[in-house]
Amino acid sequence: MSNVSETIQKMGVVPVVVLNDAKDAAPLAKALCEGGLPCAEVTFRTDAAEESIRIMTTEYPEMFVGAGTVLTIEQVDRAVAAGAKFIVSPGFDPEIVDYCLSKEIPVYPGCITPSEVAQAVKRGLKVVKFFPAEQFGGVATIKALAAPYVGVKFMPTGGVSAKNLESYLSCDKIVACGGSWMVKGDLVKEGKFDEIKALVEEAVSLVAEIRNK
Repeated sequence: MSNVSETIQKMGVVPVVVLNDAKDAAPLAKALCEGGLPCAEVTFRTDAAEESIRIMTTEYPEMFVGAGTVLTIEQVDRAVAAGAKFIVSPGFDPEIVDYCLSKEIPVYPGCITPSEVAQAVKRGLKVVKFFPAEQFGGVATIKALAAPYVGVKFMPTGGVSAKNLESYLSCDKIVACGGSWMVKGDLVKEGKFDEIKALVEEAVSLVAEIRNK
């Protein structure tokens, strides 16, 4: 789990990907790798998610791929079998978290309240998702939650963009941010993978710039 969290922290930004057609998985993976961000959280919101993860991890073994929006144990099994290295859920589901921990699968449940963070701490989790970040107070809320739970760090997703990335990554309680601004659905649908690569390159440069200040 700690190794996965360290990898995510090095990335700084995890592209949150929604794929409606698995044929887009390989060219998207190529764009992410060439753009300098060989990482993706492929959301289980579509029927193409499982096959997309399989294609990405098979054709681009250097890709660090996780499954997002995981709502059931069955989805955990399918995602891991397809090659997912970590599981992300939008909320804190004790059944999913306990199942992942029992199988030694890295899991990042969504926590936005002290009670949810307390449940994560109880289970030994060191990093949790914070979603939807902007709607629930962003960095200010994360700092407030981190104050009593000093050993926990956060991975905010939801409303994070190039414009507010610095405010998030400047906080030492944040390991990385999840974002979809560089992998927008319309760009994927229209096959504009060169544009995605350019946006990814910008994101990588922005992370480096923020962290070198």
